[in-house]
This record gives sequence, structure tokens and C-alpha cells, in this order.
Amino acid sequence: MALKRDQSIVPPGAVPANGSAVDAVVRQIRELIAEAGLKVGDSLPTERELCAQFNASRNTVREAMRILKAYGLVDVRPKIGATITDNRMSRAFELFSFNTMEVSRKTFRDVQAFRDLLEVGSVERIFDRLTERDLDDLHRINAKLAENHDLQQASEIDFAFHVRLVSILDNAAITDVYTVMKPVILRIMQKGKTRRTFKTETFSEHEGVLEALSARDRLGFQYRLRTHLMIGFRNFNDEMEATA
Repeated sequence: MALKRDQSIVPPGAVPANGSAVDAVVRQIRELIAEAGLKVGDSLPTERELCAQFNASRNTVREAMRILKAYGLVDVRPKIGATITDNRMSRAFELFSFNTMEVSRKTFRDVQAFRDLLEVGSVERIFDRLTERDLDDLHRINAKLAENHDLQQASEIDFAFHVRLVSILDNAAITDVYTVMKPVILRIMQKGKTRRTFKTETFSEHEGVLEALSARDRLGFQYRLRTHLMIGFRNFNDEMEATA
């Protein structure tokens, strides 16, 4: 299944000025997918055809395919060959969730500052788009914190509250980012907390945010949400940061 293209090719064994031969083939395969309009489930040319098309060695093509598989863009199966997939989110999730059993003070600052940019920094758009249904959903989610849950369930509810908050922005990219960051966000939420903490402090902090939303109090919303995001910093000590 050779696909003709007008492009420069890299001689076998040559290293392009802008990267390795493998990098060049990765780029060429991605361009091939885009230019040929290949979709999920479609087959790529065979290894032999790719070697001929890109004037590349078999080892170079195989390494390029391994990289694309790691990206979640292709799936390679024996006797079937390479087909187009779209597992990029799951690959990113696996990468971000690796080794999140402990988080340092720096991780806390970085992640919560990023969330501050999205949640607090989007105050104008959130208020412009806010509906009564949004408020009802947020109150309903927060009410679950007052029920009897274990720590894992409580942190999942806390996370769901913030995901529902950013969903007001109607931005799929932000929702995807939160999905990828979920493992480390949950660890941050759980650090130093108990079931009682979620039922009292976290619940009350959320209620304060909702009061400001209902009153259309922009400054109050920013202050209460930022305080809520950063209050957990007290649960991280210098020793953790030094050993993280």
C-alpha cells in the first residue's frame, strides 16, 4: 500500500540536520497519515513499503513505529501490520500517573498554581457562562462530601467538584488536562486529610466558593477558591521536599 508523496527523503544511514534518521521517519509517517487522510482503524503501508518510500533501513522504520506506538498513534500486530489508533490520552495518563505515590512541596506548588491559572484565572469566563444548572450540579456534588465516605471516595468527590467547575468553560482541552493530571491531584487532595477533614473543612470551603458564585462576587470567588487550592500546603514539610 504505497502512497506517493512529494517530499525530500533521507538517504539510508544519513542523519538529518534537524534530528536523527528515526526522528525523520517518525515525522514522515505522521505527515503521511495527515496527507493521506488516514483515520482510526486504517492500515499503514507495510514495513517494506515504508522502507522503500522513505529510503530508510528496516531498523530505522521499526524504531520509528515503536515511538509512534508509544505515542498512542499506531498499533502494530503480528501478521496484521500497523493500524491507526488514538490512545494518546491513555498514554499521557500512564506517563503522568507513574510514580505519584508521593508528591513534594514543589509538586504541590506547581500543580496548584497551574490549577489556579485555570480555575481562578478564568473567573470572567466562568461568571459569563454560569447557569443555575451549573450551581445545582456543584451543590449536589459537594453535598456528597457531607455523607459518610472513605478517604478515596471523598477525594474523588472533591476532584469531581473541580472538574464540574472547569466544565463551565466548555473547553475539552482543559477537561482532558484534568483527566491526565487526576492521579497527582488526588494524591495532593488526600495528603494530610482524613474523612472528617473532607466532611467539614473541604465541604465548607466549597460552600464558600459556591456562595460567591451565587452572589456573582468575582473577588470573593477568586479569594475563596485560591485559598482552598493552596491551604493544603501546610501538609507538606521540608523533609519531604528534600527527599522527593
